[in-house]
Amino acid sequence: MDLFEQDEKEVFKTGPLADRVRPNDLEKFLGQDKIVGPGTPLRRMIENDTLPSLILWGPPGTGKTTLARIIAGKTRAKFVPFSAVLGGVKEIREIVKAAQLQKRTQARSTILFVDEIHRFNKAQQDAFLPHVENGTIILIGATTENPSFEITSALLSRCKVIVLEPLSEENIIAILKRAIEDPEKGLGKTGVKLEPGVFELIAEKSHGDARNALNALEALVCSFEDTGKTVKIDRKTAQASFIKSSLLYDRSGEEHYNVISAFIKSMRGSDPDAAVYWMVRMLESGEDPLFILRRMVIFASEDVGNADPNALAVAVHALESFKFVGLPEGVLPMTQAATYLACAEKSNSVIKAYTAARKDVMELGALAVPKKLRNAPTVLMKSLGYAKDYKYPHDFKGAYVPEAYLPEQLESRRYYEPSPRGVEAEIRERLNRWFKQRKKGE
Repeated sequence: MDLFEQDEKEVFKTGPLADRVRPNDLEKFLGQDKIVGPGTPLRRMIENDTLPSLILWGPPGTGKTTLARIIAGKTRAKFVPFSAVLGGVKEIREIVKAAQLQKRTQARSTILFVDEIHRFNKAQQDAFLPHVENGTIILIGATTENPSFEITSALLSRCKVIVLEPLSEENIIAILKRAIEDPEKGLGKTGVKLEPGVFELIAEKSHGDARNALNALEALVCSFEDTGKTVKIDRKTAQASFIKSSLLYDRSGEEHYNVISAFIKSMRGSDPDAAVYWMVRMLESGEDPLFILRRMVIFASEDVGNADPNALAVAVHALESFKFVGLPEGVLPMTQAATYLACAEKSNSVIKAYTAARKDVMELGALAVPKKLRNAPTVLMKSLGYAKDYKYPHDFKGAYVPEAYLPEQLESRRYYEPSPRGVEAEIRERLNRWFKQRKKGE
């Protein structure tokens, strides 16, 4: 009996419910039919014992560890679980050494299951490469983070990425019912009966996380004293036992970028309801309000610009107002700004103007400033023609005089092209009129 089998028996006796009721075959593994359902490539590889190295990527409680353990039971390879939080390169070397001996003497592979593999740095991940390459180990890494960002490209190219989705409420309910009815591994001997609506409540609040749901079920059942009689728990009682659940969000991980992207795109798409929803999601998940406000200030120029010049003022005032009042009242100017920006006329002319001008600066370098535009504070500068022939616009009708202000090589350039929306429609008409006057004066 190896260490893995001993750990399994110990978990069966004393472990938490979520570990005790893990399914041990694919038929009972719920919610991931797209990747391990009958006829799928991964299912065939597991059944034929031709498994490649894998990266299992998905939110918490979607079955990454469970799937790895099922694979362990279906393959001839020795299964070695390993935590990236608790172990390091030294322990990996020892595992690889044992795997090399086993392959040489028994012609048997080793599956190394690394939980939270994203916690390994680049050098640690690179230590796997030669052993994955030569088949000494079959690596199965589990991660909640996007492998594109957290796994080195060299290791990623040698592994097949399997994406696990959050479980549906129907899947969660099925898992809960199985746990409450199981008299050996589950809670079947507790004498607790859940009335209609309780399973649905737990499933709803677990957000697709089976472990979260099973932990909640265990805590709920264990909060009642075992009297030997049947105890009925209704939805109201279960509701009162819930502590505010945390939302899936990582201020430095992929979900952070996913949600802020959804927020910005909702404002850009002129949907104030979606914008407020994503903003609240971030706030309730612990995001720094100033980060959200800074993004709104940027958005006001990048996506609204001069189509509604008030947008930038609204965003900046929301930022200053939040700094003045703080939480919780500070969410009100934030909401006002988010809804205003979402409803404002849109234009990306500002960022397009900057991008086009920067392109010319980077490609053409520091072109000479036309002499008529140069300052002439000294006699020498005046003698060199600095400021000569400069026409002061306020001396002309309408405070405008047809004149060229760009370097000679760029005189035909138009970086700023106002949109036909909002205030920019007026700016567009004005600029076109001035441009025609300038062309006539050439």
